[in-house]
Amino acid sequence: QVQLVESGGGLVQPGGSLGLSCAASGSIFSIGAMGWYRQAPGKQRELVADITRGGSTNYADSVKGRFTISRDNAKNTVYLQMNSLKPEDTAVYYCIMAITIATTPQVDDYWGQGTQVTVSS
Repeated sequence: QVQLVESGGGLVQPGGSLGLSCAASGSIFSIGAMGWYRQAPGKQRELVADITRGGSTNYADSVKGRFTISRDNAKNTVYLQMNSLKPEDTAVYYCIMAITIATTPQVDDYWGQGTQVTVSS
């Protein structure tokens, strides 16, 4: 019943910027941590950044100083602003949220559908 929809991916030149957005909808009781993962061809999915409900953030070493994660709790949305992009940032980016739905006390992880980010000249 819960759905996460991502937007904002695309093609950008090295040094450019992109902003990703992920919004959750459905029978949501509460949302805890939110985050972004990415997966390049032939590689494992890796954590890019995460953010707690209170706003504490964590970043992979490879993106520190270049990416910024933020959230809007009223809109059930998480964002990823990506600056100074490099070819090695090319991947499918997935959002994730820890969500408790109205019909159960259990907390489960929900994933977005993924959005392609390509950094190339």
